[in-house]
Amino acid sequence: MRGAVFVALAATIGNFLQGWDNATIAGGIVYIKEDLDLGSTVEGLVVAMSLIGATVITTSSGPISDWLGRRPMLIMSSILYFIGGLVMLWSPNVYVLCLGRLLDGFGIGLAVTLVPLYISETAPPDVRGLLNTLPQFTGSGGMFLAYCMIFGMSLSDSPNWRIMLGVLSIPSVIYFLFMVFFLPESPRWLVSKGKMMEAKKVLQRLRGREDVSGELALLVEGLGIGGETSIEEYMIGPADEAGDQEPTSENGRIKLYGPEEGLSWVAKPAARQSSLALISRQGTMTNQSVPLMDPLVTLFGSVHEKLPETGSMKSMLFPNFGSMFSTTADPRGKDEEWDEESVQREEGEDYGSEAGEGDDDENLHSPLISRQTTSIEKEGGPPASHGSILGMGRHSSLMQGTGEQVGSTGIGGGWQLAWKWTEREGEDGKKEGGFKRIYLHEEGVPGSRRGSLVSLPGVEVPAEDEFVPAAALVSQPALYSKELMDQHPLGPAMVHPSETASKGPIWAALSEPGVKHALFVGMGIQLLQQFSGINGVLYYTPQILEDAGVEDILSSLGLGTESASFLISAFTTFLMLPCIAVGMRLMDSSGRRTLLLTTIPVLIVTLVVLVIVELINSSSTVCSYIATICVVVYFCCFMTAYGPIPNILCSEIFPTRVRGLCITICALVFWLGDIIVTDTLPVLLESIGLAGIFGIYAAVCVISWVFVFLKVPETKGMPLEVITEFFSVGAKQIATTKNE
Repeated sequence: MRGAVFVALAATIGNFLQGWDNATIAGGIVYIKEDLDLGSTVEGLVVAMSLIGATVITTSSGPISDWLGRRPMLIMSSILYFIGGLVMLWSPNVYVLCLGRLLDGFGIGLAVTLVPLYISETAPPDVRGLLNTLPQFTGSGGMFLAYCMIFGMSLSDSPNWRIMLGVLSIPSVIYFLFMVFFLPESPRWLVSKGKMMEAKKVLQRLRGREDVSGELALLVEGLGIGGETSIEEYMIGPADEAGDQEPTSENGRIKLYGPEEGLSWVAKPAARQSSLALISRQGTMTNQSVPLMDPLVTLFGSVHEKLPETGSMKSMLFPNFGSMFSTTADPRGKDEEWDEESVQREEGEDYGSEAGEGDDDENLHSPLISRQTTSIEKEGGPPASHGSILGMGRHSSLMQGTGEQVGSTGIGGGWQLAWKWTEREGEDGKKEGGFKRIYLHEEGVPGSRRGSLVSLPGVEVPAEDEFVPAAALVSQPALYSKELMDQHPLGPAMVHPSETASKGPIWAALSEPGVKHALFVGMGIQLLQQFSGINGVLYYTPQILEDAGVEDILSSLGLGTESASFLISAFTTFLMLPCIAVGMRLMDSSGRRTLLLTTIPVLIVTLVVLVIVELINSSSTVCSYIATICVVVYFCCFMTAYGPIPNILCSEIFPTRVRGLCITICALVFWLGDIIVTDTLPVLLESIGLAGIFGIYAAVCVISWVFVFLKVPETKGMPLEVITEFFSVGAKQIATTKNE
């Protein structure tokens, strides 16, 4: 985990610089307008230029990152921060200052949009929420340190605003060095461009282990968009339950193989159900217990409700984080003749990001994982050029008999990735087959059950008559080639990711039902967050603290009005840090949805109390204290959940090939909402006052809670590829239900 944590911390330096910039311009503008003799309009423009720059750059940052990669765009962000800081340090007039602010905004836009995306693509599912809360934490940390610096400078006789703004260039150099020398490219982006060897090396570095074949295969499967997916349920039990009846497509049984030589299990469908039925003890996707609730919420919720008692952090079904098909023999042993060929394919010919180019690339039909899944090894085996789904060692018992064979690899979060090859004899006597990819997840079992299929320390193996239920998402593999199958009918085969990297415009993927549904959730949560009141409460904080007598206390200590204001701001941002830390701790245990549903009601209550305090219009100390408490509680709850979660969700719910584009769309909604709220706040203050503004914010928070309850699913602990598959399944089920 240390590799993933390190690169996440390095990437969030960009968010630290964003927080630093927000604080320095808030403090520096006090001295800028006096030095440059600015009017109110120009003053607002100077402050808003970074917001304009961030909005403009966001329009293209996602698609360009899908084209060039995440890392180059983050390096560009650090360069823009550095140049913007130098320009602001020099700025002889307001025009140059605005230019520096614009360049600074470009850097902010790239960092805010791409850092959550990068962290989601590099973090393990079990800690993805925690690591993706880091941008919020480092941003608030940057604001706190910047306010402390400004407070110290404000104590001097003549504070220099150019130094306040120009100091940004120093940490931006550190940001640049980390991006260039320590930050790897996103492995998911590398896989999407067919750079398999490079992706494998990055994964090994991030995970701290050599065997990353399972996750590498998952990344390849994530390249698919849409497709026909069915949700099925299997009962998995000991192999000897099958008796003398060999698992075949005719008897509806599938044979699974355990992590040890000779260990095998039988999977049989629990029931024959429609292709998109939700396997749930509580009901189905079309029979909702709550009116208007999105079926996706039920679908995701059923997964978390059925987790084994150990939780989603570890699968009990197959505890080895690797292939189910590992044998006791060394896969690189000298007696494994097949392995030399697979290693050669893996390390050069088929997976190389550069070495594999040339004429050989035209025939790249290589397996996705080496030595980890099955091949249809008959006598003589398929030709090497076929690139069947992988070779097994001679000590393996995988190839006993015919019928349905499955290979599997662990992908984290309690999920397993498997492939099913169904071979049958066609009418013309030729062998035919169907190739399916399966995401397996063990469902929770009653307390009477004695454990999981594979014995863990201190856990008993179930009796022979016991089967463990496992839900399965079954679909065609992302890179499955029907044309290739027609050429080589002996076994399953897939094309190399590089052959599909540039096929088709990514804009067309936005019409996929799953992508459209995810965009609705992402844009909705971003817009509602902006209208939930954080900007208004930030604007109001100095006033209520002044009413509470805080500024008078500070003035009695010899602090000027400006210095006291900066110290109050530093204290306010400091309060955010422990609250965000609490959110980081709960993000992957309680979950995103639970945190939102728990904290938003608190936001509503605090806003309603602020409305009442404003309507009373009393100058009493008691009202000031109540208002102060409400603001502090609002800040704490907002920063714990509603602050970071929209960005986390948006970085999780889109397919790999269009993730950058979709996050750009959601980020545009965020920035436009920010602009609308910021620009309308002064007008609303004059027309309806603070009581009316807080009333509107409270109403929006009520709408937010309803939206989260009905539309936002729980994504904790789930691989990104499984999340996007669920969105595809759910959206198509909704469309089917409407058509019926």
